[in-house]
Amino acid sequence: MHPDPFTISDELVEEIVQLNPLMSTSLGLPGRDHLWPDFGPDGVDAQRATVERYRTAFAGHLDHADPWQRLAAEVAYAFLGEQKAGYDAGDHLYDVSHMASSFEAIRSVFDVMDSSTPEGREAVCARLETIGGAFEGYRDKLKMALHEGKIAARRQAESVIAQARDLGGPSSAFDCLAGTEDGSGRLAGAVAGAKRAASEFADFLQHEYLPHAPESDGVGEERYRRAAESFVGMAIDPRETYEWGWFELGRILEEMRSVGEEIQPGATVREVADLLETDPDRAAPNRAAFVDFVQRRQTSAVSDLDGPHFDVPDEIKGVSVNIAPPGGPLGAYYLQPSEDFTTRLGGIWYSLPPEDGPIPLYQEVSTAYHEGFPGHHLQVAYVMTLAERLSRFHRLMVWYSGYGEGWALYTERLMHELGYFEKPDYVFGMLASHVFRAARVVVDIGMHLGFRIPSDAPLHPGAQWDFDKAVDYMNVVGLQPRPYATSEVQRYLGWPGQAISYKVGEREILGLRDDLRRKLGSAFELKDFHNRVLGHGEMRFELLRRIVLDEWS
Repeated sequence: MHPDPFTISDELVEEIVQLNPLMSTSLGLPGRDHLWPDFGPDGVDAQRATVERYRTAFAGHLDHADPWQRLAAEVAYAFLGEQKAGYDAGDHLYDVSHMASSFEAIRSVFDVMDSSTPEGREAVCARLETIGGAFEGYRDKLKMALHEGKIAARRQAESVIAQARDLGGPSSAFDCLAGTEDGSGRLAGAVAGAKRAASEFADFLQHEYLPHAPESDGVGEERYRRAAESFVGMAIDPRETYEWGWFELGRILEEMRSVGEEIQPGATVREVADLLETDPDRAAPNRAAFVDFVQRRQTSAVSDLDGPHFDVPDEIKGVSVNIAPPGGPLGAYYLQPSEDFTTRLGGIWYSLPPEDGPIPLYQEVSTAYHEGFPGHHLQVAYVMTLAERLSRFHRLMVWYSGYGEGWALYTERLMHELGYFEKPDYVFGMLASHVFRAARVVVDIGMHLGFRIPSDAPLHPGAQWDFDKAVDYMNVVGLQPRPYATSEVQRYLGWPGQAISYKVGEREILGLRDDLRRKLGSAFELKDFHNRVLGHGEMRFELLRRIVLDEWS
């Protein structure tokens, strides 16, 4: 008799964190913070074999009599199936990317490691001292990619080369770790060795990989559809999604013009954004004041919404607000709590410019709700409390950007509906985040699939997409500073399908809410809808639809 899906799930989690100790660190699971995965071909083969073996195990339980066991099997089987499709197509070999590759995993793991205790410093030192082996395995995999002709675009390779040069240079992010030295000199030596390893990896990319990298940025329809499905959690029609993206972009821009009139009558959207970016009276004077502003927003949101709109378990009512170590890309992100809810709180992390203020606040209200409560924190941490009905693999490792980022965008809109954007500044900031995500849809699909810009578009009408035009869109229409807009487009080109998942996911969740309201009529309750969406964890949208509309049992 085969074990049940929950037991299979427990075994799978243990095997995954053994194969990938970086995942263990990210999840806050102790005991492996000194170890590296095998990034080479043997490591890839082991991961692929694990995916195939466990997918077969879950396949035998897709008709399990217990609904929660069956849900565990359905979710895991689908999730592992997407991973298997990527392995079968060789997508894992295109592992050089501006923001989403093994290089970023190697660099960024130190951001979430604790170097304030002797045990933490020991793990940091051990990883730094052995980072050369991680880079060696990574090189071996890329040599295989060269042999098979699965090579990332030149622009992606150039970006990683520059990042690796920085990591090995005099202003390396690793130097911040040396500042936690305990006096033994070991950490300083480990940092120096890690910087050499990063420089050697940059040399390999420069001299052996880059000469073979293609000039074309787009990945084409076949690879794009496969990637988009794995991120969104459903198959998409790229042409229909592209056309909807343009409609959504126009709709949001019109709404921004209307709200902008309340802030600065007669001004353009750009002029209103410039005012909100530069007015010191609309900014936190320094980092401490900024953290306090966000923390107060989070505390009051949990207090107000627990009960009327959500059921918030006590373990997750605390949300930390943190400033990230320097060296990472600017922006905000969420880091989930440790599995025991005591080692680490769930929290928002902000990677800010080096100067200590002022920090404009108009977009930070929606960002706080998106990254913290009731966005990612509620969605991720709540699921972690559901151990009695969701498998461990489901709770800790299943992630669909369409579901997760779609929920976070939905909560921005929800908080506006509930009256939590009390100033037009904050409404404008929310719309700015949404126009940015809508611009991503048209840029990402347009660049990868070679679509033309519509003749009635607000910028470059009728033109063929290229890198500079994409940057123009993220800068002028998406309202991002040009250096950030450039980085964003590089990100989309190296991470096909991910950028669209935010708005497409929000679209699906809003559509589900409308469908349930139509089905239930006067019996519809918003809290009930939220419980249906959140109470079953991450999953593909076709399964979520069945659950929300009472078509699954």
